[in-house]
Amino acid sequence: MQGMGRFLEGRRALVTGSVQGIGLAIAEALAGAGARIGLHGLAEPEGFAAAEAALAGAGAPEVRRFAADLRDPAAIDAMMDAAEGWGGVDILVNNAGIQRTVSLAEATPEIWDAVLAVNLSGPFHTMRRALPAMAARGYGRVVNIASVHGLVASVEKAPYVSSKFGLVGLSRVAALEYAGAGSRESGGVTVNCICPGWTETAIIAPQIEARAAAHGGDRAAGIASLLAEKQPSRRTSDPAEIGALALWLCAPIAHNVTGTSIPVDGGWTAQ
Repeated sequence: MQGMGRFLEGRRALVTGSVQGIGLAIAEALAGAGARIGLHGLAEPEGFAAAEAALAGAGAPEVRRFAADLRDPAAIDAMMDAAEGWGGVDILVNNAGIQRTVSLAEATPEIWDAVLAVNLSGPFHTMRRALPAMAARGYGRVVNIASVHGLVASVEKAPYVSSKFGLVGLSRVAALEYAGAGSRESGGVTVNCICPGWTETAIIAPQIEARAAAHGGDRAAGIASLLAEKQPSRRTSDPAEIGALALWLCAPIAHNVTGTSIPVDGGWTAQ
């Protein structure tokens, strides 16, 4: 971020779900400030290679691969063991998430369990391992990528909304428990959520293309139509904008910003 320099030199950041989309954008922002990046995902080797190249280009002095299945607590424990062997996690970004659009009546136990496992239990298992060591060092940042759906609900998203409301609550508890760790000088330990609204990632591309087709191929008109129901700005966010906010939260100046849930949603949750 302009004017902030490489203030994360020597820090290690584990970003889950970081081989693409918002996770990769956050990892690139942290890399640009000098952080060593723990790259996580379940991608094919070429996906990891492309992400590694992007992070090297952004300025990461080191990139280490992690491939834990976040539905498996034992796999998360093994990943956190490996991260401790790497030198420990100074910055933890819980970005990985899954979405299933289904009515409450049609939601199966399998869908519920999968969404809750990745979106809520996964961050619980990484945080319980990372936070005590952050407190001991006097500096630590947890940035959880929740959603506007951690603040407001929508139909046909019961598992997803439940997981994201839960993530906001978990983050607030952790923020309170670690608020006294460290100092202004050391940077302290903070836990915050970023709550994106419509963000331009591969996940929403099909919806944008369908709306654009309905407007004679006009992509901007298609986006405005798609967002009109929820997002007053009628503009999507770029993943790099989420990355810039995550980076700012990691700065020493943000030592007293903890327990927050910051919407990036064009006014959606202001309504």
